[in-house]
Amino acid sequence: MIDWLGPLMFAGALVLLSLGYPVAFSLGGVAILFGLIGIALGVFDPIFLTAMPQRIFGIMNNFTLLAIPYFIFMGAMLEKSGIAENLLETMGSLFGRLRGGLAIAVVVVGALLAATTGVVAATVVTMGLISLPTMLRYGYSKDVATGVIAASGTLGQIIPPSIVLVVLADQLGVSVGDLFLGSFIPGLLMAAAFVVHVGVIAISRPDLVPALPAKLIDMRGRQLALKVLKVMVPPLVLILLVLGSIFFGIATPTEAGALGAVGAILLAAANRQLTGQGLRDVCDSTLRTTSMVIFILLGSTAFSLVFRGLRGDRFIFEVLTTLPGGQIGFLLISMLTIFILGFFIDFFEIAFIVVPLFAPVAQQLGLDLVWYGVIIGANMQTSFLTPPFGFALFYLRGVAPKEVTTGNIYRGAVPFIVLQLLVLVAIIAFPPLVNWLPSVSQ
Repeated sequence: MIDWLGPLMFAGALVLLSLGYPVAFSLGGVAILFGLIGIALGVFDPIFLTAMPQRIFGIMNNFTLLAIPYFIFMGAMLEKSGIAENLLETMGSLFGRLRGGLAIAVVVVGALLAATTGVVAATVVTMGLISLPTMLRYGYSKDVATGVIAASGTLGQIIPPSIVLVVLADQLGVSVGDLFLGSFIPGLLMAAAFVVHVGVIAISRPDLVPALPAKLIDMRGRQLALKVLKVMVPPLVLILLVLGSIFFGIATPTEAGALGAVGAILLAAANRQLTGQGLRDVCDSTLRTTSMVIFILLGSTAFSLVFRGLRGDRFIFEVLTTLPGGQIGFLLISMLTIFILGFFIDFFEIAFIVVPLFAPVAQQLGLDLVWYGVIIGANMQTSFLTPPFGFALFYLRGVAPKEVTTGNIYRGAVPFIVLQLLVLVAIIAFPPLVNWLPSVSQ
């Protein structure tokens, strides 16, 4: 029974989470409860608790984690600046003459927003509010329209500079730049797979994805080209500055995040959307999200400390390293665990609680941790899209018109889940898809 105290901590945390308790307090409360139980049974040494202050100060001194509020600020500021709306309108004008063109525009904008905001909720909600009514108004299938929007929104999990990848890099002990480089090709593969799928629908079932009426697309030739340049170039330049400074070693992820935050302010000013109230709203959003991350990190630190004190880490390590199938068995179990947890908890909790348990095992089994981090990101992206609990589906349900049912959203997501799984399998089967760019940069 004593050996199972560590694993039982996870069960206790999941019970509290299912009852609606905040994540940070659920983790901290379970840590206190099982710490007391361990002390009472004589299997937990209270001296472990003296390490808590040092761990907290270690978190506060982590320079890499400082990139999180910068990227959150950059995403929130770009959302307020109207860049998403401008991108969707321009891409709609560019692709709208094609069958399925509006859906392709949503995928392209979703990829760009993923690279600028890195937040699933912001991308899904923004595109759901702006593009879904237009797609439905001009005859798009509800299933196809909702599926494209939800799937494109999840690209923020894997296309750099993703907050998910920053946190994963910290927890896996790898370079953020290497993880960004490693996820670049898989992210583009995901987006390309979505575009190809829309193209197949346009050929096989053109009635589901009609072209926009010609009278709505009043810009042509030079005028359209100038608008595309005006709308596309600024965010692309910002993305290239942020990622390029990291990839080429000019700046750390934190410094690049600060550059991105300043660039987002300048873009908002250029769009004449920079107001005092807007800036306060963005700062408030950044403060709330960052505070949530820090509290979760503190709760997970207490949780992991007690978990290790109860020898739970040793128990998990022995179980995972002795699984039949070696690397394949471990990958199957770890990916299935993360996939299921993605139904119930956000990526921050997964990264801070589960990944530190899996990382030593992956290293012991000889797995490349950059490659492992990328497949974790792709796995969570798929989990957040999978019915009935996928977060992206709930975000879209919250902003979708009344005539769009939950069934429409679920059915629309299924083909894109299959595509994501195919890309995930390709990443696992062909590691050079991840490792090639990091190796070239060294």
